[in-house]
Amino acid sequence: MSAIPVTDTYLEDVELFRAMTPDELACVRRTATRVGLDHGQWLFRQGDPAERFYLVRGGHVRLFRLSADGNEKVIEIVRPGQTFAEAVPFMREQRYPVNAAALGTTELIGISNATFRNVLQTSTEACFRLMADMSQRLHRRLGEIDALTLQNATYRMVNYLLALPDPGADAPGGTIHLSVPKGVLASRLSITQETFSRILHNLAREGLIEVRGAAIRIRDPEGLRAFGRD
Repeated sequence: MSAIPVTDTYLEDVELFRAMTPDELACVRRTATRVGLDHGQWLFRQGDPAERFYLVRGGHVRLFRLSADGNEKVIEIVRPGQTFAEAVPFMREQRYPVNAAALGTTELIGISNATFRNVLQTSTEACFRLMADMSQRLHRRLGEIDALTLQNATYRMVNYLLALPDPGADAPGGTIHLSVPKGVLASRLSITQETFSRILHNLAREGLIEVRGAAIRIRDPEGLRAFGRD
């Protein structure tokens, strides 16, 4: 893993930093680093001291925990433009609560927790941006808990497919691409890989989707929504 200083203006386009003044952004950028990871390479492990949170610039990161017998549960798949671990600076004990590893070749920007906290102490608007981001994540987590406890595996799968970027933009015929391995997605949805494949097969048999490797064409978005509710 290599780290180099951040010198470009990429941070200015990220929602979390848009409320910052040019001087505040410059302060954050001075202590930020660019991190490159190969596929499968770990960024940090659960319990490691946390001095930075991260922004994904390219590739994907899987956040996961391991059970006592070594089974992996994917908590989140972080995509380009998204940040993760930004709540850690406000925890009493600043340690990462999950593991993080790259899915494919991945580029990250690491933000200093200390610098970010200092900026927030002088910027009310930046604090509100962070609170809004945290509120949205809490809302998503509540939705996931609801789905896991009240809905079946097909419902979770259908909702995931429909939530991917522009699934029905050209409907019928909108195509989405699974950018991470199916086994990782299955863990994220709390189902087995076999169940994941079986649901895809059933949806294709019903004429709702067409699967070609990692590419999935949504043939009937409304029918897909209705199928997931059955």
